[in-house]
Amino acid sequence: MNKKILFSVLLTVFIDMLGFGILIPVIPQLLTNPSSSFYLLPAGFSVNYGYILLGFLTAIFPFMQFIATPILGELSDRFGRKPILAISLFGTSISYIIFAIGIITKNLPLLFISRAFDGVTGGNIAVAQAVIADSTTPENRVKNFGLMGAVFGLGFILGPFIGGKLSSPILVSWFNASTPFWFAAILAGINTILVIYFLPETLKVKSKYLSLHISRSLKNIAKAFAFKELRPIFATLFLFQSGFAFFTTFFSVFLITKFSFNQGSIGNYFAYVGIWIAFSQAVITKKFSHNFSERQILSFSLFGTGAFILMQFVPTVWWGLLLITPFFAIFTGLSQANLISLVSRSVGPKIQGEILGINASVQALAQTIPPIISGFIAAGIMPRAPVFVAGIMIIFSGFVFIIFNRTHQNNFIK
Repeated sequence: MNKKILFSVLLTVFIDMLGFGILIPVIPQLLTNPSSSFYLLPAGFSVNYGYILLGFLTAIFPFMQFIATPILGELSDRFGRKPILAISLFGTSISYIIFAIGIITKNLPLLFISRAFDGVTGGNIAVAQAVIADSTTPENRVKNFGLMGAVFGLGFILGPFIGGKLSSPILVSWFNASTPFWFAAILAGINTILVIYFLPETLKVKSKYLSLHISRSLKNIAKAFAFKELRPIFATLFLFQSGFAFFTTFFSVFLITKFSFNQGSIGNYFAYVGIWIAFSQAVITKKFSHNFSERQILSFSLFGTGAFILMQFVPTVWWGLLLITPFFAIFTGLSQANLISLVSRSVGPKIQGEILGINASVQALAQTIPPIISGFIAAGIMPRAPVFVAGIMIIFSGFVFIIFNRTHQNNFIK
């Protein structure tokens, strides 16, 4: 790949994941930890109300992505990857500014507006994936998606770490919960400029047709399952992402309630997870892709991901998690890279943008419903329950993948 293309795509993925990672240690302190100085809920409101709010705040971003991302994918097929990517990044920068203002003013509606706005413009990953698909040969696609995943992991390392440190007045007296979001806004703004000036347009043949409808996401879900070859892949992807949404929404709360983690400890722990995810994507995925097909890898990696989520209930001291995390991260990295690659290589180059937009719709829908449900589960049962649901659902996705792919046994051998 052209170095300018590779640099721009990887930086975009990094900024996107960095912004997501910054949220991880801070938001639970805002809504679910009454002992935190960042807690925003007014006096008299139960922490259970905070669990429900956390679910809705997490869900609004993928819900807006569900509506907007396929439209952005089609726009990128019509007008090119570069302008759509630049617009998406600029929107991300604005959304972080709104979120920071919401924290400073203790205005909960502004937090929701920020996440909704970022969801509308935040088609960064889908368009970046289309750039990779435009610029790489089929035999190198898994490797390049693995490299993208490694940068994804790097953002996951630094995002929670930065979120934890930049929000801590212990480090610098004027740091507070809004500081990480000002930082992320500046980075997204810089990335916008870099895309405008350095990213070449990778789409060689632009679509001549454009038909934008707000209901396209719903049509895309139906269309996703209309492709016979993609049906089992999208079903698996939906279940996997749903399970992972249960996990990511409430694992920080799991750490707070079980091990009394503060935002710094949460940031450090997720940085440790990110190190192993990056290692998996950069090293393990590459090694496995030379010897096994995507279908072979997914037939065991999905089960491994779910099993090691459940294993995190076992330790009674926090450092016990450090022994489980490497296995969880490796299986997660293998599952994510190979699901994306399998979707991409199942269709021709002319509709990569559309298919990856459909893929993003499936993921966004999968990430919208579970956070809302998890908030009510946490409030009604216990705050750790959504993490248990996550493990079970991902294991179920493994069974679905194997059952529906029995007809593809011949594809198991490269």
